[in-house]
Amino acid sequence: MFNLFSLFKKDKIWDFKGGIHPPEMKLQSSRIPMRIAQLPNEVIIPIHQHLGVPGQLCVSVGEHVLKGQPLTRGVGRTLPVHASISGTVTAIEPFPSTHPSGLPEIAVRIQSDGKDEWREQFPLVDYQSQSKEVLLTRIHEAGIAGLGGAGFPTATKLKGGGNLIKTLIINAAECEPYITADDRLMQEHADEVIAGCQVLIHLLSPDEVLIGIEDNKPEAIESLKHALSTVPDEKRIFIRVIPTKYPSGGAKQLTKILTGKEVPSGGRSSDIGVLMQNVGTVVAIKRAIIDDEPLIERVVTVTGNGAKTPGNFWVRLGTPIYSLLKQAGFVAGSEQMVIMGGPLMGFTLPDLNAPVVKITNCLLIPSAEEMDTNNLEEACIRCGHCVDACPSGLLPQQLYWFSKGKEHEKAQQHNLFDCIECGACAFVCPSNIPLVQYYRQEKAEIREIDAEAKRAAEAKARFEAKKIRMEREKLEREARHQRAAVKLDDKDHGEVQSALSRVKAKQSIGKIISVKAGEEPDNAAAIAARKKRKEEVRAKQAAKLAQQKALETSSENVASKNEDADPRKAAVAAALARVKAKKAQQAQTEATTNVAPAQNTEAEEVDPRKAAVAAAIARVKAKKEAQQTQSTVDEAPEQHAKAEEVDPRKAAVAAAIARVKAKKEAQQIQSTVDEAPEQHAKAEEVDPRKAAVAAAIARVKAKKEAQQTQSTVDEAPEQHAKAEEVDPRKAAVAAAIARVKAKKEAEQRRAKEEVTLD
Repeated sequence: MFNLFSLFKKDKIWDFKGGIHPPEMKLQSSRIPMRIAQLPNEVIIPIHQHLGVPGQLCVSVGEHVLKGQPLTRGVGRTLPVHASISGTVTAIEPFPSTHPSGLPEIAVRIQSDGKDEWREQFPLVDYQSQSKEVLLTRIHEAGIAGLGGAGFPTATKLKGGGNLIKTLIINAAECEPYITADDRLMQEHADEVIAGCQVLIHLLSPDEVLIGIEDNKPEAIESLKHALSTVPDEKRIFIRVIPTKYPSGGAKQLTKILTGKEVPSGGRSSDIGVLMQNVGTVVAIKRAIIDDEPLIERVVTVTGNGAKTPGNFWVRLGTPIYSLLKQAGFVAGSEQMVIMGGPLMGFTLPDLNAPVVKITNCLLIPSAEEMDTNNLEEACIRCGHCVDACPSGLLPQQLYWFSKGKEHEKAQQHNLFDCIECGACAFVCPSNIPLVQYYRQEKAEIREIDAEAKRAAEAKARFEAKKIRMEREKLEREARHQRAAVKLDDKDHGEVQSALSRVKAKQSIGKIISVKAGEEPDNAAAIAARKKRKEEVRAKQAAKLAQQKALETSSENVASKNEDADPRKAAVAAALARVKAKKAQQAQTEATTNVAPAQNTEAEEVDPRKAAVAAAIARVKAKKEAQQTQSTVDEAPEQHAKAEEVDPRKAAVAAAIARVKAKKEAQQIQSTVDEAPEQHAKAEEVDPRKAAVAAAIARVKAKKEAQQTQSTVDEAPEQHAKAEEVDPRKAAVAAAIARVKAKKEAEQRRAKEEVTLD
């Protein structure tokens, strides 16, 4: 009795809510045997043909490759792609993709060598002796992805199930109109389907394997039953014939039909112990494990009223779509469209040069009558037909409004991502609203928002981690500085404090003194600082004068040592001393004379411009008198040379002494002349007539003093000539040298005076 109930349970078929019955349009291609497409002269193989990231290239331009040789490599959800022909890699460049956008993707272009030579193969007939890990690695290296349209990596899907899989479902429903690729595959390769099921049984160890197939494929059903009968020992494979209804080939819908279980919202079928594989994927697994053939070709349906000879083709991956269409009798028209996939879930190809890829199951070439493109989109009338047709139990009209209004949160709350994009709602819509397109766009926008939020969260986490790290490093630096700091004792601390006080005292000098209203300013600090600076200047001047006197004393000592005790020489020295004394008295008199008018003018007011003119005239006259005095000094050696003979060394010493003294006297005269305008500038305004009188008096005094100096200089050579006799030639040479040097010094003083006057 219990056996009858269990048998009845195995044969039981459930139903799902919603669904439609569109025209099947399958007889155009299902009655014709499969054909092998012609080998193309060139294939374009995109490196990204699956759900996931592309692999890493392992070939280069100019390299010769064999059929089945991997072009990329990867791990996990990154699948490799393989060369579908043997030949030479001519380019690795972007190429239009098999995608609604047609955006270019990196592809490997291979020029055929015509040999179609396989790489070395290692068939594995006794696969039962291998571990699951070895077989899963072989499936991954073969590049197998779901051939039903999703393109999910098969090895990853099998690993995800683990030991929880109780029911393995082979999806052979192929419910969408026009598509017959799986139908013809089961009719002609049913034995490979059963062999692939046995491989999966070895990998997953399920309790049962259910092959779900619609009742509109009687030939395929018979072929599968016949192939299953050849393996009588296999008791876990069952063929389940289900009613024809769209979309019974959906993963959730077929699971509900065969098991009565529903996949939870947002979940996967493996959560309820069910795993599903497409019948084409099962054949690819068998060939990868047993025959060591990677996924380099697949069955593609070429159908529609635009194809003269529709049918199913074994096509190498990378074959240009236009080349395949020509083999079905396609003639390109000005407005002819080509759809990849079925009429409900497919999309229009923007470029027919795009290649065939792993998920290309159908190429539909419809006529204008088949597509009925004249229907324009109208406003939603809230009829509710879309709700009745939805196989996922959603509210399509609400999702439409949310998608159109960019209300992303509400769309997610109404389970937008449970939509399988089957197109049943759009098929029954009387307003011709392309609902699926709205849903796809909304999903893409939500994914982009989530991705941006994820990137922002990651950036924030990195920033917070950086702040924590910087704070930690700061604390560590402070701790190191504290450990390395030198502690001062009382003595060192006192020295530091005294140094700081000295620095502060220096900094306080020159600061602006603030005076409060009604109080007298405290200028004591400024007066003390000024007094200190004056004392420093006086000390420097006294030191400089002492140094000059020391130099004079040393020069006189040297001269006195070199001279003999001759009375004539003593007389000459006495004469020179008298000349020096008179010159010093003259300089003092000139200074007194120049200072006197300036002091007198301090009491009176004078015109500053006239006073400046008078001072300039006085300086010029004083300069002329100094030049006359210099010429007188220069003539004295000439007379002296005629009167006496001296030792050359003594003459040189005497000349040096004369130069030094003349230079000092000139400096004194210059300082006296320079002080006059300074004192004059300090004067206030005086009567112009008084200023003129004072200037005249100064000129007369200066002239008298110059005459007295001249007479003194004239007397000295006479006395000196009477005292001794010298060699005339040597004395002439010494006198000439002295004149030249005195002339140079006078020119230098003149230049300085001119600069001062300017």
